[in-house]
Amino acid sequence: MVYKLPAWLFPGQCLICDGPGLEGRDICPDCLDRLPLNNPCCPCCAAPLPSERATGSLCGACSRKPPPFARIIAPWRYAEPLDGLLHGLKFHRKLAAGRLLGELLAEQIPPGPRPTLLVPVPRHPRQLRKTGFNHCSEISLFLSRASGIPWSPWLLKKTRETATQHSLSRRERLDNLRGCFAFDNSSAHRHVAVIDDIVTTGATAREAARALKAAGVEKVEIWAVARTPELR
Repeated sequence: MVYKLPAWLFPGQCLICDGPGLEGRDICPDCLDRLPLNNPCCPCCAAPLPSERATGSLCGACSRKPPPFARIIAPWRYAEPLDGLLHGLKFHRKLAAGRLLGELLAEQIPPGPRPTLLVPVPRHPRQLRKTGFNHCSEISLFLSRASGIPWSPWLLKKTRETATQHSLSRRERLDNLRGCFAFDNSSAHRHVAVIDDIVTTGATAREAARALKAAGVEKVEIWAVARTPELR
């Protein structure tokens, strides 16, 4: 028999302020309240909207041309103090941040039909060999554990190397990623969520969704930690 020790015996330490965390959680109540909610936002692409916009109204881009994914769920905006957690995970391999972000994201998924599979946004094999690390996989692992939804780091693949996105314009980002993903749907999944850290232009979301749809997935959702204002 395996005994699980109660979380209060090992209180967490807040990854933002270094103070005592919630029981079994590496964030304190004050810093949890400081995470910038992405509200109001477009219910389809999660783009932040002005405070005067009615909740539930689509942004102009989604109204004009519906994207290939069903929706993006991005509970927070990319701003302090959330940006520090994401930066620490992606660039400094602070794995505790991956666990925290995965668990927090699981708590923000609204009720309704759940996907049968979670797949992280992949890195190209050459880049993965170089770094040995995919931050989206870390978020997916703990999101899967918290939600009970199976995940796989191998089924969604990046088939060619691409330039780094952060220095590109919106149009360049779209062109940079076009056709770079492939999905192995040999298990015939119909509803899949792609896990990302930050959505900016939605270029990654669109191309990943197209790859899944081409493989026979009927409903694709994008679950991301944060959303930035879309580049023009």
